[in-house]
Amino acid sequence: MLKSLGLVLRIFLVYMVLSVACFLMLRTIFGYASFRDDVQFLQFKQPYIHNTVWKTSFYIHVFSAIIALFAGFTQFSSQFLKDHRLMHRLLGRIYVVDILVINFPAAMIMGIYANGEAVGKTAFILLDCLWFLFTWKAYSSARGRNFASHKDYMMRSYALTFSAITLRAWKLILSHSFVIDPMELYKIDAWMGFLPNLMVAEWMIRSRRPRNREPIAQMPSG
Repeated sequence: MLKSLGLVLRIFLVYMVLSVACFLMLRTIFGYASFRDDVQFLQFKQPYIHNTVWKTSFYIHVFSAIIALFAGFTQFSSQFLKDHRLMHRLLGRIYVVDILVINFPAAMIMGIYANGEAVGKTAFILLDCLWFLFTWKAYSSARGRNFASHKDYMMRSYALTFSAITLRAWKLILSHSFVIDPMELYKIDAWMGFLPNLMVAEWMIRSRRPRNREPIAQMPSG
C-alpha cells in the first residue's frame, strides 16, 4: 500500500513539474509571437538581430522546441505505451524529427553565436551535439528492438530537452543567491543548465539497471 502510494506521489510530482515547465515555456514563447526585436532574450542579442541566419534559427528553435518538451507527458509512461503503442511511436518519431532535423541545426547556429565567449559557446555546442547523439541512439536502439537501451537514451535525450527549463531556473537561483557579473553568470548558467540534468538521468538509469538485465519483452512490429 505504501509502495503504491509512493509511486503515485512520484508520478504526480513528475507531471506537476512537467506541467509547470510547459506552462512557463508557453508564456515565454507567446512573448516572441509579436516578432519584435526588443523583447526578452532578444534584448541581449542586438549585435545579431539583423543576422538573418541567426534570427531565423532563433525563431525556429523557440517555436519548435516546445514540441519536444511536451513529449515528456507521454513518452515515459508505461501505461500510455501499453494502451496506446501506435501513438507512442508516432509521438516518438515527431520528437526525433523535431530534434534531429529541425532543432539540431538551429541550436548549433545559436550555439556558435552564444554569449559567454568560448566558455558559453562550448557549453551550448556540446549540449546540442549530445542532444543529437542521445536522440539518434534512442531512435536507432528502438529500430534495433533494444528497448532497454532505447529507454536509457531517451532519458538522456529528454534530460537535455529539459535544459530549456533548468537553464532559466538556475539563472534565477544564481542571480538571487550571489552578486556576480552578468557575463560570468551566463558562463556558469550555460553549463549548469544541462550537466546536473545528465547527472540525474544517469543516476535514474543506473538505479534501475538490475531490472534491465531481465529478458526484454519484444514489442510486436507494425
